[in-house]
Parts: sequence; structure tokens; C-alpha cells
Amino acid sequence: MEIEDALKIIRALANRTNPETGEALEPGTVCRQPQTIKALNRAISALVDARGRESKRPMNAFRAWTRAEDAQVCEEVRKGMDFREIAKLHNRTVPGIVARLVKLGEIAPQQQRSATPNQAA
Repeated sequence: MEIEDALKIIRALANRTNPETGEALEPGTVCRQPQTIKALNRAISALVDARGRESKRPMNAFRAWTRAEDAQVCEEVRKGMDFREIAKLHNRTVPGIVARLVKLGEIAPQQQRSATPNQAA
């Protein structure tokens, strides 16, 4: 389920309406209780925050790596390119680039913290 779909449902419940029909919920239902409404509003806030983080994430973040992209990233780090520059070129995050280089054996795990290609093994 996408964040937008979840937000529509939770907002409807917080507004004491049935998300499918738009009709008012029965007076005795759990979604009309004050504590439930507070919890639903808190969930709405968390989902809105998550949507904001998701929209700022690079397009390829969390996507599968191809062999060609692996080879290109390895070549770029061997040439001494900055990890930030590599991340921008591949539309990924710097931690994503570093993690991939560690997995490919291009840099040692303890070098992840510095994130500078000049210190790579």
C-alpha cells in the first residue's frame, strides 16, 4: 500500500467516517473514541513525515544494482572521484555507494566512516 492510500484511509477514520463509503461511523465504534483519534492523528503525522523523506530520496535509492553500474562505480572510485559526485551521477545516496563498494570489496568496512575514496584500499 502506498503512503497516499494509507493517508486517505487514516484521515477518513480520524474524521469519524468510513473510508470506503464516506458515511459517518456509528457513535459507539472504536474510531470515535478520543484516544483512537489521537493515535490516528499521530499516524497521519508520521506518514506525512515519511512521505517528505521519500520524496527527497534519490530515484535509484534502494533499487537493485546492475553489473554495469557496479563496474562503473568501481572505476569511478579507482579514478579518485568523490563519493558525493559518484552518488549524484548514479542517483543514489552516499551511504548506498559506500555500502556497495564494501560489498564489492573495493573498500574495507572500517573505511566506511571516512567516505573518502583517497583512503580506499
